Amino acid sequence: MTVFILVAGAFTGPHVWRDTAARLTAEGAEVHTVALTGLGGPVADGGGAVDLETHIADVLAVIDSVIDSVGDSAAEPAGGIVLVGHDYGIHPVLGAADRRARSIARIVYLDSGMPQDGVPALAAVPDQLVREEVAERAVAGTGEGPTGGELPPPARDAWPRWGSTAGLSEAALDGLTALAAPQPLGTLLQPLRLTGAVAEVPATGVLCTANGPGVEMLQIMVDVGTPALAALAEARVTFFELPTGHWPMLSCPDALAGTLIEAASGGGHLLTPAEAGRTPAHLRPFLLDVPERSRERTGNTDLYPPDGPGPHPAVVFVHGGPVPAEAKPTPRDWPTLTGYARHVAGQGVVGVTLDHRLHAVTDYEQAAADVADAVERVRADPRVDADRVALWFFSGGGPITAEWLTDPPVWLRCVAANYPILAPLPGWGLTGSRFHPVRALSRAGDLPVVLVRAGRESAEIAATVEEFVTEAARCGANLEIIDVPEGRHGFETLDPVDGAREAVHRAVGAVLARLKG
Repeated sequence: MTVFILVAGAFTGPHVWRDTAARLTAEGAEVHTVALTGLGGPVADGGGAVDLETHIADVLAVIDSVIDSVGDSAAEPAGGIVLVGHDYGIHPVLGAADRRARSIARIVYLDSGMPQDGVPALAAVPDQLVREEVAERAVAGTGEGPTGGELPPPARDAWPRWGSTAGLSEAALDGLTALAAPQPLGTLLQPLRLTGAVAEVPATGVLCTANGPGVEMLQIMVDVGTPALAALAEARVTFFELPTGHWPMLSCPDALAGTLIEAASGGGHLLTPAEAGRTPAHLRPFLLDVPERSRERTGNTDLYPPDGPGPHPAVVFVHGGPVPAEAKPTPRDWPTLTGYARHVAGQGVVGVTLDHRLHAVTDYEQAAADVADAVERVRADPRVDADRVALWFFSGGGPITAEWLTDPPVWLRCVAANYPILAPLPGWGLTGSRFHPVRALSRAGDLPVVLVRAGRESAEIAATVEEFVTEAARCGANLEIIDVPEGRHGFETLDPVDGAREAVHRAVGAVLARLKG
């Protein structure tokens, strides 16, 4: 018999698991929901401040109770215990599993981060304003020391700061709010301490795709070389997707239960290691057969000049991300970027690729500055017509378009974007950020915008694109949409089919028409 031990996330308690636990029990599993101290479990009289160690002890108590009930010991494999940690709950789960590693069959990361040794749970909180509030409360607090005090639960309309509420009914959101409890600050501030034993326990990630990346996007991130994600491509790690928001136990409890049962049996999708002797998707050939052209490299910028003395219009191609600083080759050498740059150079336009420092979602300020500096260097080149420049953004570079949609300069003749992210994603914690193209679009005036939309886009990114298109209709923006119905995110190297090639030709034609017209 599989034994599931379910640990809820911030502000929540055992009540959120009710329907999922009932389904698991009906399928023959044994289910335990952990009442974390202060979040459904009582605080001991006269006890000290509640911190992460308190919650690790709560999980350990349930694990040991299960082991004792079958006459086992903590030193011997139990073989059937599956620990499930949602959101913050993965931190006490990992802390407990690290101390009972031989007794745990599998750990399920339910729409959670990847906690590391020595890092507090606060680091995984997506919203910067929340992190600042916790820090202020901890310092100014209550005289109880750095781990005393509590963080009040979110108001009903503030839950999106903690994750997407997609799929939640009004009644579910009301219940989530009504039963929420304050989160003890110590649980967010105390660093997680791991010996490394937990690294050997099989793991499954359940990805809620309305709140974060799906399997395909994770594979891209592994291929690019994100160091922290390398372990996700090990054979002991599997993945499932659920097309819902951050609280699947409330939005789709039956589907979640079914997924947990499959996960317990070792099912799920496996990622492919980056070093597996294959060409990663982003390094496969560009879908057009574009002749080689000479390039000129200066600092972080490459120019592909066309024939003739000029001055010529220019297109600056801005890569997506985040891309780890260690990635080799760097984005300006990726086939998609070099392919477009050579293609426009063959049509009398200077093609420009560059590397910017978007290494994490907190780096948009720096990345935007890198792009702005590169654009000014390009415009200063005597071979470039400084009054005829277009910017073309890809994927995670999309939020930077907000800088150019807001009061665009007269020399900017067009902004283009391929499969872009056009609003901060729910898990980024950037809801108040200025890097929000949807909000900036109404200030773009008559600036032409060419949007290349991938028909097989991930749900979380597609939602931002749809929001952008809706806003364009509302404010009368000068938007041209080029659809790639069968195209995926990064279709230029993933889907070399006639429809995708036609879309590239149409997009390039649309941008160059704005530059040359």
